Amino acid sequence: MKLFLDWSSYENAGMGDAYADIPRSGGDFAKAVAVCINSRQCEQIAKGVMCPSYRITGNALLSPGGRVKLLKTALNSNHQAALQDKTLAEAMSLCVSCKGCKRECENEVDMALIKAEYLAQLHQANALTQRHKIWAHLPRLLRWPLTRRLVLSRNRHRWLALAGEKLFGIAAHARLPEPAPSHSHPDTPLSANSAGRQTEEVVLFVDTFNRHFNPAVAESAAKLLKTAGYTVHVLGSGDRLCCGRTYFNNGMIAQARQQAMQLLQALQPHLAVGRLIVGLEPSCILSLRDEYLKMNLGDAAAGLAERVLLLEEFIASEQTAKRWPLNFKAEGLRVLVHGHCHQKAVGAMKAMRKVLKSVQGLDFKLIESSCCGMAGHFGLEAEHYELSQAMAEQALFPALRAEPQTAVVANGFSCKMQIANGGFNHPQHIAQILYTAIAEHMEEA
Repeated sequence: MKLFLDWSSYENAGMGDAYADIPRSGGDFAKAVAVCINSRQCEQIAKGVMCPSYRITGNALLSPGGRVKLLKTALNSNHQAALQDKTLAEAMSLCVSCKGCKRECENEVDMALIKAEYLAQLHQANALTQRHKIWAHLPRLLRWPLTRRLVLSRNRHRWLALAGEKLFGIAAHARLPEPAPSHSHPDTPLSANSAGRQTEEVVLFVDTFNRHFNPAVAESAAKLLKTAGYTVHVLGSGDRLCCGRTYFNNGMIAQARQQAMQLLQALQPHLAVGRLIVGLEPSCILSLRDEYLKMNLGDAAAGLAERVLLLEEFIASEQTAKRWPLNFKAEGLRVLVHGHCHQKAVGAMKAMRKVLKSVQGLDFKLIESSCCGMAGHFGLEAEHYELSQAMAEQALFPALRAEPQTAVVANGFSCKMQIANGGFNHPQHIAQILYTAIAEHMEEA
C-alpha cells in the first residue's frame, strides 16, 4: 500500500506489545490505527467532544474504536478493495473529523488524520464524486463572480435547491453560505504606532473562508492589532493563498500539498526574520500546526508549526508577557461562546477564556458541547443533514434557545453557518468583539 501521508511518527507504535494487533498491511498507517487499546472510552457520553456520531446514534461502530475494528479487518485482508466495504465506508463518512479523539482518547487515536488517508486510498481506486469536487475546489470556485450569483439564486429559489440535492446530494433544507459582495481586505502592511511604542511585526493570514465570506472579521483583526501597536503584514487577501484544507478533507492529498507548499513559500521571508503568523479560522490555522507535519513538507512545516497562533492565542500570550498595551471594556454585554472542535482538541479554548476574562464588564459563558454538526460540509450533505441537526440539538441549540437575545461568539466558519441556519443570532468572531471593546473604550476616553 502506497501511503499518501507521513506516518513515520508511528513506526515504533506497538513494538514489543503482544496485544498491539497491528494489521498485516498498511505499514506505519496500520500502526497508527492499532494504537487503539479497545478501552471503549470513546463510547462514554460525558463532557468533551468525542465522539459526535456515536453520541447521537449509540452505534459502537460509529465510535473511534468501532472504526478501528473495521479498518483493521480491511487492512488484514491485504486487498485494496476491502477499503470499499459498505459498512466501513458508512462509518468513515460519519466521522466528522472533530479531532476529539486525538485529545480525549487515552492513546490519542487520530481518527481525523486516519480518515484523510482512508479517503486518499479510496479515491485512488474510485473517481471523486461531483459533490466532492465542489467541496474540494471551493477556494478556486469562490474566485469566480458567477459562484456568488449561483449561491444567491439557489438560496432564494426552492426549485434550484431541490435540483442541487438531486444532482449533487447537497441538502435542499440547508442554506448555503453566501460569499460577500466584495472581497475587501486590509492593506498590507499596516503601519502601527497608535499605542505609542516601538512596533513589533506580525503576519495576519486571512484564510479562504474569512476572505470570501467574512471580510469584516479580517478587517477587525487587522485594526485590533494595529491599534495595539503592531505592524501587520496581511497575507492571503489579494494573493489567493490557501492552506489546502478543503483538498485535505476530501482526500486530495497531492493538491493539498501543492497549496501548502505555495503558502509555505510565501511565509518563508516572514519566518526567516522571526515573525509570528496569526490566524482567524481554527480549522485552517490549526492545520498549519498539525496536518502540515504529516504531508512530507520538510523542515519548513515544522518551523511554521512553532510560529503560528490563533488570534486569541497570540493576544493571551502577549498579555501573559505583559506586552499587550490596551485594555478591553464592554460594560453590560453578555455573550455565549461556542468553541470550534479543533480549538477544543488543541486546548485553545483556554486562550479564548483568558482573553474574554480580560474584557471589563463582559459577561460570557462557554457552551459545553460536542461538535455543532456542520463540520465543514458534513451538514450540507443530504444524507447527513438530519444527523447534523441531531448533533446540534445535543447541547448547542438548547443553550442558544435558552438565551435567544444573547450575542454569540463562534470563530469557526462552519459553526457560524450551523448557528445562523438554526435561526439564532448571527455569531461574531472574537476579533469583532475585541475590536469593538477597544474602539468603544477609546471613544469614551
